[in-house]
Amino acid sequence: MIFLPAIDLKDGRCVRLVQGKMASATVFADDAAAQARAFANAGAEWLHIVDLNGAFEGKPVNDKVVQQILWAVRVPVQLGGGIRTMATIDFWLGHSVARIVLGTAALRDPALVRDACRRYPGQIAVGIDARDGRVATAGWGSVSNVTVLDLAKRYEDSGVAALIHTDIERDGAMGGPNIKATIALAEAVSIPVILSGGVSSLDDLKAIRTASQAAKRPLAGVIGGRALYDGRLEVGSAVAELKD
Repeated sequence: MIFLPAIDLKDGRCVRLVQGKMASATVFADDAAAQARAFANAGAEWLHIVDLNGAFEGKPVNDKVVQQILWAVRVPVQLGGGIRTMATIDFWLGHSVARIVLGTAALRDPALVRDACRRYPGQIAVGIDARDGRVATAGWGSVSNVTVLDLAKRYEDSGVAALIHTDIERDGAMGGPNIKATIALAEAVSIPVILSGGVSSLDDLKAIRTASQAAKRPLAGVIGGRALYDGRLEVGSAVAELKD
């Protein structure tokens, strides 16, 4: 499994939210590019970047900061937040982003997802953000009636590179990840699944690895955020734990 440190961008700065609430934002770094470089130097093999303003506004907002991050590091970058047109996908994949994450578009515009997968094989992921098992969109501000599994199965034959499953209630809350739900999703579909939300310690990663090894279909990766900024988890240790 790969470990992906998360960099969430709000108003140009690196922040963490609790349960996706913008009002709960805590600023951890004014220089997001420097933070990205620190993660890469600590051993990160991927970075997970989210344009939070873009997710709410439906278009890229922190694009200048994302560019700075791309210039600062050489590790692959996975980018989501406000990406809802092919033109935006074309732009970012043409500017050194390794993988695009489509969340709201995956629910509202499945044709875009399929077209993007055909144009960019292996470079399109679907973000499935869940609240009580239902898919949330638009920066988690709206909850649909579509279940996580129903949305995932829509893309079984589309060529999606990965599903990123985030339990909103766990995200940033330091209460532990929803391992059971994420493993259940991984076992129900053929698309690789990445767990996100709630990772608070190395013990959480050990529990994820143990559950993944016992699963019929193991997880592909884990995204970690707030625990890295709080000092509860170190990038190097996290990478090594999941590699084992």
